Amino acid sequence: MADSWNRSLEDIYFLLEEEGAKPSENILFVVRLFIGVILVCVILICGGGNLFFILNLVMYKNMQNVTNILIANLAVSDLLVAVICCPFEIDYYVVREQSWAFGHIICSSIIYLRMLSLYVSTNALLAIAIDRYLVIMHPLKPRMKLQKACGVLFLIWSSATVIAAPTAYFATETVFDTPRESGGKVFCGQIWPADRALYYKSYSLFLLAIEFVIPVFIMSICYIRICHQLWFKILPGEQTQQLRSRLQARRKSVLVLVAVLLAYVLCWSPFYSYAIVRDFFPGLLLRERYAIALYYIVECIAISNSIINTLCFVTGKNQAKCCFKILINPWEKRTLSMERQTTFQD
Repeated sequence: MADSWNRSLEDIYFLLEEEGAKPSENILFVVRLFIGVILVCVILICGGGNLFFILNLVMYKNMQNVTNILIANLAVSDLLVAVICCPFEIDYYVVREQSWAFGHIICSSIIYLRMLSLYVSTNALLAIAIDRYLVIMHPLKPRMKLQKACGVLFLIWSSATVIAAPTAYFATETVFDTPRESGGKVFCGQIWPADRALYYKSYSLFLLAIEFVIPVFIMSICYIRICHQLWFKILPGEQTQQLRSRLQARRKSVLVLVAVLLAYVLCWSPFYSYAIVRDFFPGLLLRERYAIALYYIVECIAISNSIINTLCFVTGKNQAKCCFKILINPWEKRTLSMERQTTFQD
C-alpha cells in the first residue's frame, strides 16, 4: 500500500479501521442496499429500454435520422454497462461487500468499460447539442448526412477508447490485509505507482477538463442560444399552423435535451468533485468517518444518470410500447410504421 499513489476508494474504509474510526455497520448496510437497488434499476430500465430503442431504430427507417443515430450511441454504451458491468458490480459492492472474485482481466475490463461508457455518453451529448444548434440556428445550411454522422460516431468511440486507456492499464485487483483481519478481501480498482503521481494528477485534471468542464460549457452555450432563438426571437411573416406546430415540437425536444444536460451535471458533479478531493486532498477523506458511505452515495448518483437518459430519450412517444407490440405480433409492423414519428423533429 505504501508504494501506490491512489489506492482504491474502498481502501479508505480499512485505513479508518486502523485508526479506530470504523463507520456504523447499519449505515454501510443501508448504503449498500441503496446502491444495489440502483444497479438493479440500471439493469432493468437501461437494459430493457435501450434494447427497445435500438430495435426500433433498426426496424423503422423513418427513425434513422442523425439525431436518433447519435442518441443510439448513448443507448449502446448504457446497454453495455447494464448487461456487462452491473451484474459484476452488484456482486462486488453488495454481495461480497467490496471483495472481487473474478480475476485481474475481468476487473480491468469492467473498470475500462464503465469509464469508456461515460466518455462515449459525454461526447455523444456534446455531438447532439452541436447538431441541434446547427439545425435550429442555421436552418438554411444542409444537415449532416448519415455518412458524416457515422464518421462522428467513429470519432466519439475512438477518442473515448484512447482517453480511457490508462484506466484499463492501471486497473488491477489487490489484496489488502488489515490488522483487524479483513478476511483478505480482494479490491478491484486503479492503482498508480507512487513514482507516477504527477502523471496521475495530470490525467485526473485532464479528464475533468476534457470530459466534463469543456463539454458542459459548450453544451450550455448551445442550448442558451437555442432557447433564445425558439422562445424570444420573433419570426418574420405570417405564422401558419404548420409552422407553429413545428416550433412547439422543437421546443419540446430542446426542453428534453436541456433536462438531460442538467441531469448530467447534477449526477456527475459529485463524482468529479469527490475525485478531485481524493486525488489532491486525500487527508480530508482519511479524517472523515463516513468516507466510504459518501463514496457509495456519490457512485449511486453518478450511476443513476444512465437511468435518467433512458427515461428521457428512449421512452419518448411510446417507443418501447410500439416495439413491444411488434415483438409480440410482427404483422403489426407495417401498420405501426405508418403511424410512427421520430423522437426529435427537425
